[in-house]
Amino acid sequence: MSVLVLLIDHERIGRDRLASQLQEAGFLVAEADDGHRGQAMALQVNPQLIVIDLLLPGIDGLTVLQRLRRDQRTSRTPILVLTALSSLDDKVRGFTSGADDYVTKPYAPEEVLARVKALLRGRATTPQLVRAPEVLSYGPLTLIPERYEALWHGLPVRLTRTEFELLHCLLQRHGQVVPWEVLLREIWGYGPDSDVECIRTHIRHLRGKLEHDRHRPAYIKTIYGTGYCLDLPADPAHQPAVGRDRLGLVGEALNPADSVRAAPPLRWDQRSRRREA
Repeated sequence: MSVLVLLIDHERIGRDRLASQLQEAGFLVAEADDGHRGQAMALQVNPQLIVIDLLLPGIDGLTVLQRLRRDQRTSRTPILVLTALSSLDDKVRGFTSGADDYVTKPYAPEEVLARVKALLRGRATTPQLVRAPEVLSYGPLTLIPERYEALWHGLPVRLTRTEFELLHCLLQRHGQVVPWEVLLREIWGYGPDSDVECIRTHIRHLRGKLEHDRHRPAYIKTIYGTGYCLDLPADPAHQPAVGRDRLGLVGEALNPADSVRAAPPLRWDQRSRRREA
């Protein structure tokens, strides 16, 4: 069965070039040249993957992306952002809005094709995760793979598909250091030389939803130069003090290269709805 990829991009030349390469690789391709058509086609043709530009006429790409993530028909569809917006803030907004991957223009078509295949490989492994009967739980965190649901202190947390898979990977190795290359391989299908910025961005989002202070994380800890460690209290009612871990595992936001604008602590019911800086 052929895989259908939906391209939403107003630049005809670039869209035609990418469509041709995808078709040569065996994909079926549907195309839309503005936000209105793109959103409508995504809901009508049920693509297995969506490639979207953010600079779209009609409805801008970020708005389309957010709407697709809110719709059950496309909430789990892999989405690759392909855009000329290249700043770190632009990338953070893209990932915050629900992108699974982000590529800036100009781009090498071979790279985009490789990333499309990687996202689809990740999706191909999803049924194994969905069919898993077990409910993963430790301390305050419970993950229900069958429904892609997460509970934090008994309350539901809204996670994107990638955030869920990232948290699932860390929880399976609770208390262990999980190297970046393991996360890149298991979630994105990338090699060890790939850019780890996509991991950092999703980790920031998870911290914003789970931590008391995402800038001084107590649970999802960075092991500099290596990866991450999920360190939850065994007692679900335990409320640890905010600060550096006594073992020397430091929160990512303390690294100046990874810093983001500080924000006041959020109440629980605000965290999943806040648009991060």
